[in-house]
Amino acid sequence: MSLTRRQAAMAALAAAPLTFAATGTARATSLHRTRTLYIAGDSTAAQKYTDAAPETGWGMALPFFLRKDRSVANHAQNGRSSKSFVDEGRLDVILRAVRPGDFLLIQFGHNDAKVADPTRYTEPWTTYQECLRRYIDGARARGARPVLATSVERRKFDAAGKAVPTHGEYPAAMRALAQEERVTLLDIQALSLALWQRLGVEETKKYFNWTATEQDNTHFNPPGAIEVARLVARELLRTRVLAPQDLRRLDETIPQSWITWPQAAA
Repeated sequence: MSLTRRQAAMAALAAAPLTFAATGTARATSLHRTRTLYIAGDSTAAQKYTDAAPETGWGMALPFFLRKDRSVANHAQNGRSSKSFVDEGRLDVILRAVRPGDFLLIQFGHNDAKVADPTRYTEPWTTYQECLRRYIDGARARGARPVLATSVERRKFDAAGKAVPTHGEYPAAMRALAQEERVTLLDIQALSLALWQRLGVEETKKYFNWTATEQDNTHFNPPGAIEVARLVARELLRTRVLAPQDLRRLDETIPQSWITWPQAAA
């Protein structure tokens, strides 16, 4: 039986709210999906495994300060520079996964200074900035927000007990690039240097990977990784990359037992 024009019009009108409701639901789902914070960086941020314990990357502790709907995808790798990370295809892996509304946190500098290794070395004011632009442009092209972070400082003090910077021109070059490209900057180098100064020569040993057999002034143990992650989380809040409702435990003690070192994949 065919419909009259009036019946057809009424049927179309009745169906319209259902179509709108379905579209509205889809948009709401998209807007409220989990947004991921990707980390591109070096060993100071990287995931560590059982064979490296108690060495701990600050990226392992960052999730403790974020709400469950703000996940962390830690792609940082030991020994990488801004150049070698790209050359090995690791940035491409992130850019294939990143979605609009996600974040790409970029921390390089420790290994960029290795002049004797052409696979990693970059010059602060030229090739280093050029490499960092690839991360920035790649994130923006996919609707994600790039965030630059100056390299966390090593543990080094002069004879007078003053904490000494160790990253040369790289932090300054990143600060200048952030201003030029209008990218949010987390100045973790300055903040960590100030933290080591407050703690002093002996107390800082409790934050770095000092063991009975190793005196490592670059990498962290669980307390150090937790405190550096706290610096990062507070900067994400201060710079309004994340909102107060995205964060938690900023002023709370985080148990060291929360840090775990999984088995490396075969």
